[in-house]
Amino acid sequence: MSAPNNAKNLRVAGMALGVSLSMLGLAYASVPLYKLFCQVTGFGGTTQRADAAPAQTSEQKITVRFDANTAASLGWKFHAEQQAMTVHIGEQNMAHYRAVNISDRALTGSAVFNVTPVSAGIYFNKIQCFCFTEQTLQPGESVDMPVVYFVDPDILNDPDTASIKEITLSYTFYPVDKPKTVSAAPAAAGVTN
Repeated sequence: MSAPNNAKNLRVAGMALGVSLSMLGLAYASVPLYKLFCQVTGFGGTTQRADAAPAQTSEQKITVRFDANTAASLGWKFHAEQQAMTVHIGEQNMAHYRAVNISDRALTGSAVFNVTPVSAGIYFNKIQCFCFTEQTLQPGESVDMPVVYFVDPDILNDPDTASIKEITLSYTFYPVDKPKTVSAAPAAAGVTN
């Protein structure tokens, strides 16, 4: 083989290796990038996080419904304490969920969440939520899990969401095989047995 062909082959091999490494890097980054994309855009009903509710609220109200589910493999009962709340848009509110470990061993769960309609996700803000961290319950333990939230008044300015009269906030708890931390109860929650 001639030197120009060897150089050409090495360049093609180097490019193929570079593309392969780039694809591998994108594969590792895809989950965090997708999560970031969903949080920024509200895609798929992903809610937003906020430090506080806005100073002004709207006179207009919206109904927030609450849904609770548990994976069959997690030995918990989990439900919303209220079925729905009708709230002023922009007003800070608190809803309560309750979880009970019905198994004979400590179990850790992690909640995934979304809102429907999905277009409302970008306007549904949570200030405090049990879903921000893993939750560990001891056998027979029962815990109140509050969610502090508000609906952003900008929902009224978006032509795709201005006519929404009802939002459903849905949680599903899944088991965590290797908990990050072991805690007896969620922070800022009332624990009862």
